[in-house]
Amino acid sequence: MRITDLERDRVPEAVALWHDCGLTRPWNDAEADARRALAGPASTVLAALAPEGALLGTAMVGHDGHRGWVYYLAVAPGARRRGTGRALMAAAEQWLRRRGAPKVQLMVRDGNEQAHGFYAALGYTDQETTVLGRFLDPALQRLKERQRTR
Repeated sequence: MRITDLERDRVPEAVALWHDCGLTRPWNDAEADARRALAGPASTVLAALAPEGALLGTAMVGHDGHRGWVYYLAVAPGARRRGTGRALMAAAEQWLRRRGAPKVQLMVRDGNEQAHGFYAALGYTDQETTVLGRFLDPALQRLKERQRTR
């Protein structure tokens, strides 16, 4: 397995993986997220590639000037429990260390006990904070509210 920056022409493939792994939401444009990360100087999308080039997993990583963040950690179902997620997280942490980030954070949705267990095994702990947010586009807020009432 090799870990490198995702090539721009593989963004749709990465987004399909994120969708298959249950990471996407209708109010988040995952393709735009990936393209912004690849275009920005303080972010990227790491790709875990099999020797023949198949996409095994991804991790979006960025530094906001204060902390590092990891998003869209996804491992293809056939590549799970083989160290792919662990390798991607190690690569994300290394990417952040090289940029001077003192800490890495990530968000796990409520109810995703499998992810909580994975991150706990890597030494991640509850930071005793609450994430608050607000959509700047009212149409996205309405979409989120409609999804919540289903």
